[in-house]
Amino acid sequence: MQKLTAIVLISILSLSGCVFPGVYKINVQQGNIVTEDDLKSLSQGMARSQVHAVLGSPLMLNPVDPSREYYVYTFQRRGGDIQEQRIIVYYEGDEFSHYDARLLEETPAY
Repeated sequence: MQKLTAIVLISILSLSGCVFPGVYKINVQQGNIVTEDDLKSLSQGMARSQVHAVLGSPLMLNPVDPSREYYVYTFQRRGGDIQEQRIIVYYEGDEFSHYDARLLEETPAY
């Protein structure tokens, strides 16, 4: 009986540590940090390698349609809601054509 009580007590204490209100939560950011200035520096007809030099490597490539590349950035401040920024870069052949962007109002990079 004492062993069972000890096991239950240890289980309760270990689980209660998961919801302790003083636990520090970190900011989490993932993906490509792309600013509006970066997008403004793109011009129609740029080679794919030049676009990658400006924006970095895309987060996702479409294996079916190589004319699109996806740049995604997500940010979560201390366990709160996840904010997301999406940019789709379009190519004609191997040259930059245009982009569609839904940017965050601010990019809290750090």
